[in-house]
Amino acid sequence: MSDYDQQKIPNEGVGVGYPQKPSSLQSSNHPKKYYSHRNPVKTLCTVLLTLLILAGLLVLIGYLVYRPNEPNFSLAGAAIYELNVTTPPYMSTIMQFTVLARNPNRRVRLDYDQLSALVYYKSQPITPPMMLPPLVQKTKSTVILSPVLRGASLPVSVEVANGLLMDEFYGVVALRLVFVGKMRYRAGIIKTKHYDIYVKCDMMVGYKKGFSGQVPLLSSPDCPVDV
Repeated sequence: MSDYDQQKIPNEGVGVGYPQKPSSLQSSNHPKKYYSHRNPVKTLCTVLLTLLILAGLLVLIGYLVYRPNEPNFSLAGAAIYELNVTTPPYMSTIMQFTVLARNPNRRVRLDYDQLSALVYYKSQPITPPMMLPPLVQKTKSTVILSPVLRGASLPVSVEVANGLLMDEFYGVVALRLVFVGKMRYRAGIIKTKHYDIYVKCDMMVGYKKGFSGQVPLLSSPDCPVDV
């Protein structure tokens, strides 16, 4: 066979030096690898932020639905059974007041705790604080508070003693009835924390020395409430 004929004979198989194509079986033995680029800290922060937003929305919806209002207090009556000044000076007092406490809320009840009452004359207390029993006030309701406040020989300043003698002479005495304590709002199983409550009833009453009994109110019956 000549050299020319040898050159025309095709090479059997795959030529040497050419890369072989991997079979499908070989390819399946090497699965592709996928890498996650998620940051776990970032994911956690996103979840927490979402929960905070949802909690804020729930609180806002609850506030808009219930929207608790402060209670209303008003003075309905006053009685003075004793109001005397003795030396050096001391003051003895027995008084009773009728106060209306109204809950204006339709869905929220009011719980009063540690509520006490006392009387001031010229910015000086003339009765010790009297603790009232706990009070649960239902929605859209009004309760009557009628505390009897007593002060036996409490020391007062000379200015207070002389001022009372002058007021009794003219027949008009300015007093301040104060309620202080704790209060919280409750709607079903939901209840708020305790809030400090301060109720101030300023009044002018018609009174002269030696009188005992119901006295006329000469001023507005409204009592400002601070919660």
